Amino acid sequence: MATGARLGDWLRSAWQYLLPQHAISRFTHWLTRLKHVGFKNWLIRAFIRRFDVDLGEAAVPDITGYPTFNAFFTRALRTGARPVTAEPDAIACPVDGTLSQLGKITGERVIQAKGRTFSLTELLGGDAVVAGKFAAGAFMTLYLSPKDYHRVHMPVDGTLLRMLHVPGRLFSVSPATTRTVPGLFARNERVAMIFDTTAGLMAVVMVGALNVGSIETVWAGEITPPRGYVLRSWDYLDNRLELAKGAELGRFNMGSTVIVLFAADRVHWQRELSPGSGVRMGQCIGTLL
Repeated sequence: MATGARLGDWLRSAWQYLLPQHAISRFTHWLTRLKHVGFKNWLIRAFIRRFDVDLGEAAVPDITGYPTFNAFFTRALRTGARPVTAEPDAIACPVDGTLSQLGKITGERVIQAKGRTFSLTELLGGDAVVAGKFAAGAFMTLYLSPKDYHRVHMPVDGTLLRMLHVPGRLFSVSPATTRTVPGLFARNERVAMIFDTTAGLMAVVMVGALNVGSIETVWAGEITPPRGYVLRSWDYLDNRLELAKGAELGRFNMGSTVIVLFAADRVHWQRELSPGSGVRMGQCIGTLL
């Protein structure tokens, strides 16, 4: 049993190995896109009660304004709800959520939870050359709970160089599962984006999870589903896309985890941040060096 994991964590996560994870996620994908007015309104109301969702921040605060549950789940926020840190050298938080882990990358090992790490090379689809550019760098892992805002934004100004879709499992990314499933973030299906920024290379990795079999970006639309079986790669060297700090880059259709990577000696995380800290999109989480 890994350090930091409890027996209860193992009991809550062990059953997931037996589940048809992608089949369940495909069903959730279908269910959350049903346009039956009575059903989707009932589902939205039940979800709001269960997770105490604040619709006062939403651009559309009336649930009848959403054609499907997924439209509600990936709702936009009203203008000004998430001011983006304006300092030129400030790094903006890409999501609303909870800070799971942060710090320096040891060689190419990234902390998953106490007593557990995963490989940068595995996270980035087996590309040791790209992974090597982030070796000994800085990372931050952010967990999005069901009640959180589920759009992902740029931490700094950047130009998209490459995007990878890495097939994999769809374990839950709850704190209990993170403490128990070895190499969780390098095992789950994910989309990794590599950007050129004023701080050098930056990677933003959107990790899928159980019931989160759908990840999309603003430039390519829905990347998954359908389920992938082989790694896919898109290069943008000849058609580079520039995104400003705070601009939306993608969204989870249901919640999950985002990992941000920087190369060595490029950023300094805010001192007051630590695992368990609540964060909001746009707030300053670090400084460019």
